[in-house]
Amino acid sequence: MKYLSLSVQRSPSRAKSAVAAVIAVFAMAGCANYSGISSDKQITSPDNFEATQSVPAQGGQWPTLDWAKQFGDPQLPQLIDEALADSPSIAQAQARIAKASSYIESSRSALYPKVTGSYSWTRELYSANALFPPPYGGTWYSENNALVSASWELDLWGKNRSRLNMAVSQQKAAEADMQQARVTLAASVARTYNQLALLYALRDVAAREIANRQDVGRITDGRVTAGLDTNVERQTAAGNVATSQTNLSELDGQIETVRYQLAALLGKGPDRGMQIGKPVIDPKVNVTLPDNVPADLVARRPDIVAARWQVEAATHNIKEAKAEFFPDINLAAAFGFDAFGWSRFLQASSRQMQIGPAVHLPIFDAGALRAQLKGRYADFEGDVANYNQTLISALSDVATNISAIRSLDKQTADAQRALTAATSAYQLAVIRYKAGLSPQLQVLNADENRLANEQTVTNLRLKRTDLQIALIKSLGGGFDATNANLAIDGSGQSQASNPTPSQ
Repeated sequence: MKYLSLSVQRSPSRAKSAVAAVIAVFAMAGCANYSGISSDKQITSPDNFEATQSVPAQGGQWPTLDWAKQFGDPQLPQLIDEALADSPSIAQAQARIAKASSYIESSRSALYPKVTGSYSWTRELYSANALFPPPYGGTWYSENNALVSASWELDLWGKNRSRLNMAVSQQKAAEADMQQARVTLAASVARTYNQLALLYALRDVAAREIANRQDVGRITDGRVTAGLDTNVERQTAAGNVATSQTNLSELDGQIETVRYQLAALLGKGPDRGMQIGKPVIDPKVNVTLPDNVPADLVARRPDIVAARWQVEAATHNIKEAKAEFFPDINLAAAFGFDAFGWSRFLQASSRQMQIGPAVHLPIFDAGALRAQLKGRYADFEGDVANYNQTLISALSDVATNISAIRSLDKQTADAQRALTAATSAYQLAVIRYKAGLSPQLQVLNADENRLANEQTVTNLRLKRTDLQIALIKSLGGGFDATNANLAIDGSGQSQASNPTPSQ
């Protein structure tokens, strides 16, 4: 790569005309070098997606950060707070923010003058047969050199400012990523805790089933004694009780496993899971959609906000790459003292001074700068595509959860009617069996049917709670870009206009 560099070290008045001439000759050439390199990609507005039917306005409220309290279980919010305080994933996100902050400080320093100081002392024997004649040649001398230097890059084309803005945008994206990690972790804790609640509910069903089958076993024993049944029915009843106890033991093992999973989400060892009590989640909680979901979602979902800030960073990255085509102008000055020995070191005659601008402009680089700019535009287009895909996925998440809840409500109503009928049939079968009017097989069939329906209703009720938690997560989990100081235009919503990666 070849560049033209001009360094003028003379009086400011004589240097002014030389610098102006260099800028006038080469500035236009620098501007023209990136002609033809551009992008027409734009972020998509939520208004472009039709979602009024799939995501209807329900007059609800956006979730708050303490959304877990609405489920009526005091243990759940405590577990979420514990997870957020001790999670390694949150710590990793915080480390990324700290690293991004260091880039901001580094980029900001380039906007200001830099001052350095140096001092050297050299003891040297000069050759008597070389450059220096006697009395210096053949004699030991000490040289003292002190110098204070200052330099300042003028940043006329905004390269350093664009780099700073890019670093700020990347930090904002990292902060939004951390918020997304918090939302994801909180939802994971809640959904795993709901899974624990489901297992406990199924365990209660299994325990009741054991009691029911034991009752049938006692009826069978009485019928065997009365000569109405044989040992076949007695062993069948005993086997059914043992099967139910096996199911109960299996559920106990699953409960223990989920406790360990919760402990891992809390950032603790497996023993912490054994301290978690039985959940008391209210399955009747209903999350209603707020109005204007598609438009407002861009400020409520941290992953969308992070993607938007990444597009903003890519825009500034392009501006920095374009500024590389323009001349760099540095002002430099230095003052100090240089003398042999100590006696004349700080005298006026030992002063040394330098002052003048330096101009640096690329003339021929074999297309390196153009290639760099093309790469920045490619990054920009990739970030735009990522933003658009994130927005589409977010709307799909909300619509999918709403559709699943609607379907589940219909299934639950049907399953509840089936359970009511199956329970009545089972009760009648037991009465008839006890009275000797029907065989044991009829009771067992009715019992299996009732048990299957009760398990179905239990699964559907707790699955609805899981979908409610998923809906809260898809609505941002209480995140608000304005409250988090992450809104790009300061109004609580990402800008509707598209970023312009132009100079």
